[in-house]
Amino acid sequence: MKVLLRVIFLFLAITGAVTLLYDFTDIKWGVTDYFVKHGYAFLFFMALFPRLTLIVSGLIFSSIEFGGILWWLGFFLAPRFLVAVLATISYWNTNPILVIISWFFALSGESSEKIFISRRFRRHQTYQGNFQSAIKETEGTVIDAEYTVKE
Repeated sequence: MKVLLRVIFLFLAITGAVTLLYDFTDIKWGVTDYFVKHGYAFLFFMALFPRLTLIVSGLIFSSIEFGGILWWLGFFLAPRFLVAVLATISYWNTNPILVIISWFFALSGESSEKIFISRRFRRHQTYQGNFQSAIKETEGTVIDAEYTVKE
């Protein structure tokens, strides 16, 4: 339930931001068809390798919007969300199905990636406690152990 509320809040925040951009700027947003500027290969690589595709297409080919502090935050923290926001701003009027698919990839890809990473690091955590207090608790205790070699 908590995740659903976060998704709804995020959707409403982005919808509000895009609405403000449409209403209060002179920039024509979303008047170009996706397939006029890009092809299926770009779509495939953007879905699977968003950071690499954003850097290559932004720096080398200049085929996407590039730069700004929010762009770089999105690039480092959640690149799939950045792709979905850019798709919403640029192609919502001409290709709404592609925008919805980009949001599906953003929501499913980012959450599954974060869960995978957190489980992987949780498995490799080491003891972060205070070793001095552990030594004081065991002072005076004699531990007797026998070791045998199994053949």
